[in-house]
Amino acid sequence: MDDLLYREIILEHWQNPQNYGVLANAEIDIVEFNPLCGDEIRIMVKIKNKKIERISFVSTGCAISRASASLFIEMVKGKQIKHIKRMKPNDFLKTLEIEISPSRLKCALLAYSTLQKALR
Repeated sequence: MDDLLYREIILEHWQNPQNYGVLANAEIDIVEFNPLCGDEIRIMVKIKNKKIERISFVSTGCAISRASASLFIEMVKGKQIKHIKRMKPNDFLKTLEIEISPSRLKCALLAYSTLQKALR
């Protein structure tokens, strides 16, 4: 994919994140914080038949953190829990298709690591 086009997708997910907002009566409701840059995320999940039926998030922080969370939440929606548990950080990072500097890696992976922690 064209680098400029993908940067526009990241920008769109930052400005208009998908699945953003509070999900009432969630079975999973977890908050995590990235002390390196101050990002905070809350992920809420409803599970049905061992799949993610509904998932949403709210966050504060940098553009990379929010855009990555929006993209990640879209990626896992409707997926089986066992498949999500098997995901590695690079499985998600590859989908971003942009280079993430080492200092921004925790920002980009905050939603991933938060959901993985919740599913343990």
